[in-house]
Amino acid sequence: MGTGSLLMLATLEGTVMAAVLALAAVGLSLTFGVMRVVNVAHGEFFMLGAVLAWAVAQAMPSAPLGFVAALLIAPALVGALAWVTDTALLKRLNYNPDSTIVATIGLSYLIQQGALSFFGPDARAVAAPFTLRLQFPGFGYSGYKLFVVAAALLVLLAVWWGLTRSRAGLVMRATQVDRNTARAFGINVDRVYAGTFALGAALAALAAVLLAPISQAHYLMGHDPLLLSFIVVIIGGLGSLRGTLLAALVIGLADGILSMLYPPTLAKILATLAVAMVLVFRPQGLFGDRT
Repeated sequence: MGTGSLLMLATLEGTVMAAVLALAAVGLSLTFGVMRVVNVAHGEFFMLGAVLAWAVAQAMPSAPLGFVAALLIAPALVGALAWVTDTALLKRLNYNPDSTIVATIGLSYLIQQGALSFFGPDARAVAAPFTLRLQFPGFGYSGYKLFVVAAALLVLLAVWWGLTRSRAGLVMRATQVDRNTARAFGINVDRVYAGTFALGAALAALAAVLLAPISQAHYLMGHDPLLLSFIVVIIGGLGSLRGTLLAALVIGLADGILSMLYPPTLAKILATLAVAMVLVFRPQGLFGDRT
């Protein structure tokens, strides 16, 4: 394979990575932006989405039907779990930043050990809905991976429209600015918080369902998405949707390209250095607002 073909392949891999990372990171950014909650269990919600996708796909008679069912059912179940978690746990802690961090750390261990107990330690493959392969100069490429990019873009556009054009988005943004004033105007802040937490978890689960046919599902797969999501959100700016998307594109492309050309750990090292530089010189992130 020539240099040009190798770079094109690395760019495609980076684009797929950026699309999945953007979905996961937007969920984390929404949770912090609206609720001011740092959800350390976000990576385990991601993992749970992939595990449930495998379980749903196994119950279906065909791969395309199983994947479509997993795409609908897994995010819904993870979102429902997040809703219950917010109502039963985070609300009782009054969304105190220190308490919610400790609580979500404990929740992450519970979800991980639950997945280990019921799912087992082995990685399980989820069949892709189709096996189309496209021919590029010098190499063939999976059509499913391009479908992942397109699906992620559609979901992100839907999230953007919902936040900026719908009444629900208006209510979420009002709650983000001042929850006490929002409550005074009759907004059910508790319901907004539960819905936001559920939406963030569901987006992470959806990203995992899309990724599962590419990298398999296993109970430890939430670590890297959590780390990269935090990196993206910090660089882009906590609570900034625009910053999160831009940072996800940059980090995803860098991770995909560098991992193809150099040892994969180099991309993680450079991303961590980028976070350190942002925290030193622009703590609010590239597009975040100063407190």
